[in-house]
Formats: sequence, structure tokens, C-alpha cells
Amino acid sequence: MITIALGCDKAAAALTQFVKDYFDKIGVKYTHLAADDETAAHYPNVAKAVAQSVSKGEASVGILICGTGIGMSMAANKINGIRAAVANDIFSAKFTKLHNDANVLCLGARVIGPELALEIIDTFLKTKFEGERHALRVDMISKLENL
Repeated sequence: MITIALGCDKAAAALTQFVKDYFDKIGVKYTHLAADDETAAHYPNVAKAVAQSVSKGEASVGILICGTGIGMSMAANKINGIRAAVANDIFSAKFTKLHNDANVLCLGARVIGPELALEIIDTFLKTKFEGERHALRVDMISKLENL
């Protein structure tokens, strides 16, 4: 069973609540690691909490939502073992998992609407890593060091 670490900043509180309601309705297990309202939540701290949960194996995948998804992605990718990607369309959500084995999905609440967000999330969660030639590249990413 998949478990999700979910986090957001204040710009994404409403969309995150919509996602939580959807997960509750379909029975997806998640842990919300940010404020439930629009109080200030610094996105680097939220991204770190979600990424560490995934990195430690406490969650299968992470979903981070901020205004654009970009800041969350940049912060989450600082954590070892994390491959976070912004996907504000279905094609990107599919191929970031299929080819890059992304383990954290980042969404932009100011970029997409709630129904599209659910379609992107469903695509991300249902797509499996293709492996084969892509496994070599994912392994190369994991071996990159700070320069």
C-alpha cells in the first residue's frame, strides 16, 4: 500500500485541503506535514520534512504544493535520495515517474486548478518506473555530488 507524505505552504492551503479530502474519500493513506490553514509555513522547512519522510522510508512518495511548485522542488532535491519534480501537466507527471523514478511530486497551486491537480496526482501515483536504460541515468543522478 502506498503512503504519502503531503506538505504545503500558505499559498497552497486550499488546494492541499482539496487533495486531502480526495485522499480521504478514496482511502489513500497520507501524513500531512504542514499547517492546515493559511498561516505562514516556510516552504523549505515543509519540503525538508516531506523529503526526509520519503528518504527515510516512512512514506512511499511525497507530494509538495506551493504557489508554483518550483521552490518546493528546489528545496526537496537537497535531501539525499530525493528526486523531486514539478509536474503541472499529466504528461510531465507520467514521464517524471516512468523515466526518472521521481519520488516527490511538486505542484503549483497558482498554476493549476484542483481537478487537474487530482489527475496529475493520480497519474503520478499509478505510473511505475520503466527501469532498463533509465535505471542507469537514475543511478548516475544518485551519485552526483555537490560541486
